[in-house]
Amino acid sequence: MTTIKPGLELTARAAIAARTEALFRSSGALRDGHFLLKSGRHSEAYLEKFAVLSDPAATSELCGFWAGQYRGADDRPTVDLVAGPTTGGVILSFETGRQLGTRAIFAEEVHGSGHPRREFRRGFKIVPGERVLLVDDILTTGGSLLAMIPAVEAMGGEIVECAVLVDRSGGTSSLASPVTGRRYGLNALWILDLPTFEPGSATCPACAAGSPIHAPGSTGVGPV
Repeated sequence: MTTIKPGLELTARAAIAARTEALFRSSGALRDGHFLLKSGRHSEAYLEKFAVLSDPAATSELCGFWAGQYRGADDRPTVDLVAGPTTGGVILSFETGRQLGTRAIFAEEVHGSGHPRREFRRGFKIVPGERVLLVDDILTTGGSLLAMIPAVEAMGGEIVECAVLVDRSGGTSSLASPVTGRRYGLNALWILDLPTFEPGSATCPACAAGSPIHAPGSTGVGPV
């Protein structure tokens, strides 16, 4: 298992990205077609993260990359708490917290509130001033993390960074709190440029070609 520290040279980060890509490809997680993403946008490629997260060894290795990054020179964690959004973020936060030796919690989606948001329920607490690492699986628009940031801020947590397995925006996404406007750093193990499109034949090539669309994962199952 490779571990990395802050300030690691580009060659080592490239090795981490290559290994992350290899784990996704070997699991069959990268798929081609016409897909409806959770964000509502369309894509000609889809990353099924649970093809990777269903493998405990692969998940442990990926979380180990983060655990290596968020340890100081004395091998102590540089964060106090790891938090992730349901559903994939539950697995990632708990495994990363286990390896770091910190607490781990998750935030659930709140429906019917007008704007996407998440809450920490089930007795989960963040002590004011605690250093929090936010983790998630795939970043497309950053919606899940953006919906969770205000919940951390409201409890007084200090967000150290946001970490994702894959940034499929090609490194163009930025994360700013929708409440405070504060910007947070994004750390991706693998940056992948997979374009997404607004639905409709004028904007989406697959829609223009009349390809049936699939709504995978939590969005739905099968063609729609």
